[in-house]
Amino acid sequence: MVEEDAAPVVAPFDAVPVLPDPAPVSGRRTPRGARFAGAAEDVGEERGESRAVAVGPAERGEVVQAVEALARLRKEGRSGEAHALLVEAASWDPARFPLLARELERAGLGADWQTLLWETGSLPAGRLVAAADALGAAGRAGEGQQILRQGVGRPPGEIGEAVLGLVAEGRHREVRVLLDAYVRARTPEEAARSAEPGPLTLVPLLLEAARGVSDERRRDLVHALRVAGFPA
Repeated sequence: MVEEDAAPVVAPFDAVPVLPDPAPVSGRRTPRGARFAGAAEDVGEERGESRAVAVGPAERGEVVQAVEALARLRKEGRSGEAHALLVEAASWDPARFPLLARELERAGLGADWQTLLWETGSLPAGRLVAAADALGAAGRAGEGQQILRQGVGRPPGEIGEAVLGLVAEGRHREVRVLLDAYVRARTPEEAARSAEPGPLTLVPLLLEAARGVSDERRRDLVHALRVAGFPA
């Protein structure tokens, strides 16, 4: 879809609103259920997303258009289409999320903002951290932590694969953010199982993250890793 400089035009009353195309990022969003699967394929094109980026007039117009469309769908009781719009919005450039939050709340659609946050939790690893960063930079750090906690709720093996993908791209800050949330939210036994895809790389990273939480958490993780068969 080609973005024009003119003010956005709201779709006719009886048309199904369509969100503008997402800003260029690494490809389509990971399907629900796969969670972090495919993140290693995306990270090479996601560099720089962890930095807060200003949202320009064109992007602001698209956000306003999307919120107006969503409000119309809710008013008409077209909940399935409204949810589809939220799913698509979750694939947008994370820099837009704070503006989306403000516009949704201003329109009385706070519940839809919470739904969008939930959908954001299924983004690939790099974009998940970028979304948390954008929210934190906008004074919404609690919501940034919320999506990180949701994002690390997927199977341990998928977490391990996602971290390996980030490491391969040299994205060490994202690794630290992700694993900090992970070792805080999951049990030591779960964290230990996430080392399976690459113990030589993942065990030291997990231990470093656990040390940042507390000495007790690190001791518990060391024990869990040894029980799982990984030298620690």
